[in-house]
Amino acid sequence: MPVTTTSPSWTHAPVRVGLVGAGPWARAVHARVLAAGPETRLTSVWARRPEAARETAAPYGATVAATFEELLDDCEAVAFSVPPSVQAELAVRAAEAGKALLLEKPLALDPASARRLVDAIDASGVVSQLVLTNRYHPATRRFLAEAQALDVSGARSCCLSGAFLGGDFATPWRLEHGALLDLGPHLLDLLDAALGPIVRVRGAGDPRRWLELTCEHDNGTVSQASLSGSVDVERGITRIELFGRHPELVFDGGALDHEESWPVLRREFATAVRSGRPGELDAHRGLHLQTLIAQALGD
Repeated sequence: MPVTTTSPSWTHAPVRVGLVGAGPWARAVHARVLAAGPETRLTSVWARRPEAARETAAPYGATVAATFEELLDDCEAVAFSVPPSVQAELAVRAAEAGKALLLEKPLALDPASARRLVDAIDASGVVSQLVLTNRYHPATRRFLAEAQALDVSGARSCCLSGAFLGGDFATPWRLEHGALLDLGPHLLDLLDAALGPIVRVRGAGDPRRWLELTCEHDNGTVSQASLSGSVDVERGITRIELFGRHPELVFDGGALDHEESWPVLRREFATAVRSGRPGELDAHRGLHLQTLIAQALGD
């Protein structure tokens, strides 16, 4: 499906982006979105399986890099669509090579690896941005603006799917680590943005089955979150309900058409690269979320 944009015309040269990874998410989102332009151009793809890299690159006329170093030589920014442990290692090398980074969540499998990546980004002075899908959707931004204007007493939320029961996203790292690492960044990010910074998280349950989080925010608000990737639901559910001395405010992420998110993400990443100024959703945001995840696990 082609990705269209209704954003103002782009007057700069497109950012030349290399893609690391050639799995289902890389093909369905990263390659397609980056190739759509006009803000970015997909220059090359590198993956562990050359045949998968060829299948990902071919529809967009991108080259296939024989090595990661060859990919770095052919781009000014690198997008990652690989397991967190691989991203944490390769993104450090890309930052050290002076490349801007489009990063998936979570940054890494653990806070120490995430911190090393952020330190490398800071030392190199490169721009970074996280693919937190919901945050680029206009409806999400309207919800957050409304939420931030309210005096919220408490909130409940959930992010539920059957992705781990089988299919393209029942991948080894997701099955091993469960919903907190995969779905947790999305929900924690939204709660943190809507209600104020989360300062403490307590978790109960099994991340591979069902996990309950209680979050304390710096302003005294308490929110709760249910996470699972192993329940049989017709479609993924992402829902936040805010309560206080005001009518209930609800965010229904399952109703969003994420095709509206991608042009915004692409434009904001390219703008950050061309200006040299990262936005709010950079690697430091990812490190904050990684720290909350570790806290929920009791690490």
